[in-house]
Amino acid sequence: MIISKGPRISEVEVRGAEHVRGALDAGNGILITPNHSVHGDPMIVYTAAEEFGSPLYFMGAWQVLGLVNPIRRAFLRMHGCFSVDREGTDRQAMQQAVDVLQNRKEPLVIFPEGEVYHCNERLTLFREGPTALAVMAARKADRDVVIVPCGLRYYYVEDPLPSLLKLMDDVEEALFWRPTPERPMSERLYRVADGMLALKELEFLGKARQGPVPERIAFLTDGVLKRIEEKYEISAEGKTIPERIKQGRQRAISAITEADESSEEYRRCADDLDDCYLCAQLYSYPGDYVAEHPSIDRLAETLDKFEEDILKRATATVRARRRAVVVLGEPITVPKEKKRDAASELTQLLEERVQSLLDSVQLPERSFELVPPRSVEG
Repeated sequence: MIISKGPRISEVEVRGAEHVRGALDAGNGILITPNHSVHGDPMIVYTAAEEFGSPLYFMGAWQVLGLVNPIRRAFLRMHGCFSVDREGTDRQAMQQAVDVLQNRKEPLVIFPEGEVYHCNERLTLFREGPTALAVMAARKADRDVVIVPCGLRYYYVEDPLPSLLKLMDDVEEALFWRPTPERPMSERLYRVADGMLALKELEFLGKARQGPVPERIAFLTDGVLKRIEEKYEISAEGKTIPERIKQGRQRAISAITEADESSEEYRRCADDLDDCYLCAQLYSYPGDYVAEHPSIDRLAETLDKFEEDILKRATATVRARRRAVVVLGEPITVPKEKKRDAASELTQLLEERVQSLLDSVQLPERSFELVPPRSVEG
């Protein structure tokens, strides 16, 4: 299938569809857990479903349905999408997800990363919510509940570099810099990242720090979150960065709903929400993603982040045609017996399985990957 607009996918290859077909034939409750690196992931998963012949349910953030027009909202609901308020305890959405796993034939799809991070080759930490729902469903289900790990891998089949060079110019100009097309793309990219990080360090820490970018990102994120945690008396012990961000958002949202819109407290709570969003942005930049393997795909993904974070565009523009590979792994049966840390153990296993599926996709040799950046006109 070709998806010419939006994701610009020229072909979708599906591997491992037999794993889902087998679970469907066995009458299992099925949870599919893909990685989430681009906004068009749900469309690709639904395309892959044609290979195992089943409609799907999707559990997404409330914004998926809440911020679209009524026609699109109705379309999404017709295609099995329902929303969850991740900042609160959305019992209705949780019960709906459990009901699907216990009683419905159609699989449920949840993205455990929770956000779009634009890191297609490397997972960010999975949240425990999806596996916790599977464990809840399995304990009282009259059938087995299984989790099917799913890796979504994209790569360019058409050279995006000329368009990326123009985007890089726009990003540098947005920082009031003179574009530097004479520099290699990776050097320009890290120069922008270093400049943006230094600005935030000046804002929150009083001065720009030195040292490796990943360490600086971690230090700044921790410092911003500690201020929020101290204000709202939140414990960060044993929590991951996404969990700490979620806790901060929850408390800030609760406080802002009780404050008068014209009050100083309302403004401070709004600032806290902005700071939580900043931490989510910082978390999405591993710092060494391009340096580890400076491929055209990783360069493009990082520029996608710049387009959204610096140029303030709602979603990044896909710059050339890509191919999608959907890899479905062997189902993991969710244990029915009560066991402490069952969800945590399943989450860790899922991370390992999905990362392994992503690593299994070998990219073909592409001629445009060998073109030096300086030889291409912007």
